[in-house]
Amino acid sequence: MRIISFNANGLRSAATKGFFDWFSQQDADVLCIQETKAQEHQLTGPTFLPEGYKAWFRDATTKKGYSGVAIYSRREPDEVRTALGWAEFDEEGRYIEARYGNLSVVSFYIPSGSSGEIRQEYKFRVMAWLRPILEQWLASGREYVLCGDWNIVRSALDIKNWKSNQKNSGCLPPERDWLNGLCADVLEDADAGSGRGWVDAYRVLHPQGQDYTWWSNRGAARANDVGWRIDYQFVTPGLRDRLQRCAIYREQRFSDHAPFTVDYAE
Repeated sequence: MRIISFNANGLRSAATKGFFDWFSQQDADVLCIQETKAQEHQLTGPTFLPEGYKAWFRDATTKKGYSGVAIYSRREPDEVRTALGWAEFDEEGRYIEARYGNLSVVSFYIPSGSSGEIRQEYKFRVMAWLRPILEQWLASGREYVLCGDWNIVRSALDIKNWKSNQKNSGCLPPERDWLNGLCADVLEDADAGSGRGWVDAYRVLHPQGQDYTWWSNRGAARANDVGWRIDYQFVTPGLRDRLQRCAIYREQRFSDHAPFTVDYAE
């Protein structure tokens, strides 16, 4: 099973840069998109729907052309969910879940706080609200793959300029504490009762890896690999042993993020 996560920063723009030409050659089972920045009716037709796939969307209703998530899948899910129960979050188009038997694949777009104090405070509220939901999923007995742009790095391995970003959104200590408090890359660190048990697919496969998935458009950040790893696939412990390989594709530039692919054993 191959799952790809990609923040398109505008799916129509990414399509003009060849994203779907690339994707159609990847033999993926599921594609999770963040930041479609469009309404569903603007993403129809063969340009946006590779042969053999169906697509499901959750658009932002608070502001058109903003946020938005999608899931493309070869196999039709048993169920697709697009709301978690908090309108302020749901209406920004930040969550979509496809269910296949006992497996859920989620496309998440966690808010950024980089635009200012108001959005940073909203980000903290989202984090606090999501915590019990993620705990419940972890304890549910279902297997989950949580794809998406979480807008938070986990450690110095995940960002080029660690020291100079300690006061910047996405690298703030409370954000990192929250995210790391959810993760247990080493089995001995897992504590399902406290919600600690999500497995970072990349970090398990590359314990000392220093690869990035996002680069600022300013200067020559991408050319100089001055990046951040903020795009993840977090999985439930039952999928840990099924992790085979992963890849961050950066040879072509479809957006300021790179597609992140993970292969799972059947």
